[in-house]
Amino acid sequence: MAAAFIFVLAVMGANLTATLFIPFPVFGQVAVGTIIFGITFTQRDRIHHRGRSFVYGTIAVAALGSLFILLGTQFVWGTAWQNWFAARGWDWPAGAVGYLTESGWRVFVASFLAIVIAETVNTEVYQKFIDRSWMGRVARSNGVAIPVDSVIFNLIAFAGVFSLLEWTSIVTGEIVTKFAVGLLYAWLRRPPPVAIPDEAVCPGT
Repeated sequence: MAAAFIFVLAVMGANLTATLFIPFPVFGQVAVGTIIFGITFTQRDRIHHRGRSFVYGTIAVAALGSLFILLGTQFVWGTAWQNWFAARGWDWPAGAVGYLTESGWRVFVASFLAIVIAETVNTEVYQKFIDRSWMGRVARSNGVAIPVDSVIFNLIAFAGVFSLLEWTSIVTGEIVTKFAVGLLYAWLRRPPPVAIPDEAVCPGT
């Protein structure tokens, strides 16, 4: 249950920081949410032992939770946050919150569809390779789902906001960053090896 809770919080946090960009070598800029999203894909893989129904239920909670946070930012507390940041001269987060407040509907739609579609793809690919090693399952599922997530989200959220070159740079940077973070997180949080009873190794002895 703790793994599912962390997954939901990470998804909501990633969406809330999806418009908060930081400089990134080669690719120009990458959203803070991209780094967090790299964790969510692997974190979701850690709840597969609870079964498909539990996985999809957790994905639904994460998607609805993200919509709540983003809608709240646009219609309830977004302006207050923006003014608070601006009053302190923090233009970077003030601008990110401002975009969510003014054009949040694009982020809402992009976030919801990206979560539902990409996490479904991730789940099904992971299940297809369930007999592989932990890192093998994670690499395969993330390798398919992360590009799907990045393209869907950025196409809906930022098409027309950035030039084609900037958009391509952002998507490429996101894919590379998410995959690298996801694999690193998977390695650090890999499950312990399953102990094999002696009698299973040497039956009849």
